[in-house]
Order: sequence, then C-alpha cells, then structure tokens
Amino acid sequence: MPEPLDAALTEVRALLLDPALTRAVAAGRRRGQRPSVVRAELRPVALKAGPRLQISTSDGARPYTRNVTPGAEADAAVDALLAEPFGNWHVETVEATLQLRVTRSGEAQVHRATTSRPATAPDGHDRAKEYLLDPGDPIFTEIGGTAAKRRQVDAFLRALAATLPDDLTGSLRVVDLGCGNAYLTFAAYRYLSRRGLDVELVGVDVREDQRQRNSELADRLGWADRVSFVAGTIADAVVEPAPDLVLGLHACDTATDEALARAVRWGARWILAAPCCHHDLAAQLRSRPAPAPYELLTRQGILRERFADVLTDALRAGLLRLHGYRAEVVEFVDSRHTPRNLLIRARHTGTAGTEPQRAEYRELVDQWQVTPRLATLLAAAEAPDGQ
Repeated sequence: MPEPLDAALTEVRALLLDPALTRAVAAGRRRGQRPSVVRAELRPVALKAGPRLQISTSDGARPYTRNVTPGAEADAAVDALLAEPFGNWHVETVEATLQLRVTRSGEAQVHRATTSRPATAPDGHDRAKEYLLDPGDPIFTEIGGTAAKRRQVDAFLRALAATLPDDLTGSLRVVDLGCGNAYLTFAAYRYLSRRGLDVELVGVDVREDQRQRNSELADRLGWADRVSFVAGTIADAVVEPAPDLVLGLHACDTATDEALARAVRWGARWILAAPCCHHDLAAQLRSRPAPAPYELLTRQGILRERFADVLTDALRAGLLRLHGYRAEVVEFVDSRHTPRNLLIRARHTGTAGTEPQRAEYRELVDQWQVTPRLATLLAAAEAPDGQ
C-alpha cells in the first residue's frame, strides 16, 4: 500500500545512518525528474583512520568514491543523496532490509523484511539461503526477469565464484555470448565488481534491438562506461581485446558450440557455458543405426533425445580437454527451476590433451559415427589460411 514519501525517506535516513548498515543502493529516477548521478551505493568501511561511510556514485561516465566521517559529515552526505529524485532505494542492515520504490504519483511503495534466523533442517543444522546477488537487489527493478530466471542467474554466479581464484585481483575482461536480455550480463558485472575487480564486460547478441535495449539499461544503471553491448553473431561479432572470461547461458543448440569455439580461439582463461537444447547430434543419431549393443538407447525418441544431450556435452568437455582446458560438466541449478541445468566449466591450463585422451575421444565419435559441431568449428579455426 502506498505511503507518504517523506515518511518513508525519513525511515531510509535512519537506516543509512544506523551503525548496523551493511549496504544501500539508490538508482532509477522519479517521473519527470533526473538525479545528478545515476546511481549511488553506500557501505561502511574500516580504515586506519577509523570507521567511515563509503559513498560511491556514478554520473554515467565515470565513478566517484569518497569516505565520510560518521557524524555531521555523514549526515550531510546522506541528506544530499535523499534529496536527489531517485526512484528506488534498497537498504540492508544486520537486522532488516527495506526496499522503497517511488510510484508515478510520487508516493512510496515500501517493502520491509526482518533478517530471520536460518531455517532448521531435519538433521537439526541451521541452513540459511544466501544469495550472491539478492533477488531483491535494485538492479532487478531495471532489468526485470522472473523469479525462476533470478534463481538461475544466482546459481550461475555461484558456479562462477567456485571457478575464479579467491585471490584474483586487478582487471578482468568478460564477454557474455548470446546475452539476450542480459540478465546474466548485468548480474555478473554486479557480482564481480563487488569482489573488487576492475571489470569490463561486453554482451553479444545477434539482435540490434537487444543491443539498444541493453545499452539503455547500462546507461540507466550508471554502468555504460564498463558494460557495453555488440550486435552480431557469436562467431563473428567484433570483440576486442580478447576476454579473460567467457560466459554463455542457454545459447540454443550449436550456438553453445560457437561460444565454446570462440572462447578457445581467444584463449580465454575461464569458460562457463550452460547449454540449452541439443538438436545437432540428435539428428545425426536418427539418421544412422546405433552400434551394438546400444540399439535400445536410441530406438525410442525420448531416450534418443536424452542420450544425445549427454553425448553432446561429454564430447564438448572432451574437446576442451584436447585444446588445453581442464573441463567438467556440473549441475548448476536444481532441475525444478530449469530442465537445462548442466554447466560446462573449463579452466585454461595450457597443457594439450594427452594421446590416451585423444584416443578416448576418437573411439567414442567413431563408434557412434557422429561429428560434433564443436569439432568442426575448432578444425576450421586451426586450418591454415582458413582452408
């Protein structure tokens, strides 16, 4: 139910100045008004000189960070931000979370939640659900996305967190291939930048209208200087310089192969790709008899389709190993949220595949008489003069 805006902002002010504050974000704009900065983030920091309130703002072109002293200086800085016509506030303290959205009529819609104790599992252990990117994060006000999509993205980020070294520092160039509406693109930037990395992220999608939409979102979030978008195919879009990390969430059928091949050609340090539908090998299996004694695996359509899924991703992981990657296939999210819940996760080692690994791969494709699309793409890239 709408509430008076002044009263809601007074409540926000109290939380921002509360010693129990953990973080707060202001973004968006009210109808017919524009803040002097497109985004502001506040969090407490401990410096040698003592505790400070860190305020990071962006004007859409460059970020600016300052640390203010608790007391009169922090009071004045908070009051100045509250006077800005932001459309959304998200404030977290140790004990509570408050989300404020200013309606088109200038009233406040406020959601309050108290930090609850972890749920107790049947074995008696406390198990709290922790998100790497809270579904209530204000970026979702801008980028949208269903609850299921947010869970998928959070699960993908968990896999990413488990892939990158804990001590990773400095700059990190990231490409999201087949980014679509860029839910993962924006979420990955939010997560990685919060880890203290200097992130530059490029989203690639074949549709020009998607590029325009996503670029406008980046501008509204104040990230246009760090998050950009390119219209083009996964195989041919111009992305320079080469990325350190390649992401791909549910690129359909052989688009996942194109993403993996592009990542290998770049020599990306890390690859995370969650495949979507698998039609290519399924069609090949339909057109030829299965080797004995495996006819029962492919005789019925539903079993043939599921086996093709497994075979496709097994061969993709095998090919990545042959091209200098340590690769594994893992389940990154519960199948209740999406049936396409496998993730190919790879780390570049620079060590080419061994002869036994090559023989293992060759025996499998020869036995089933299939030609993986990824193998064709990698062979074409390695051919002299593109022949």
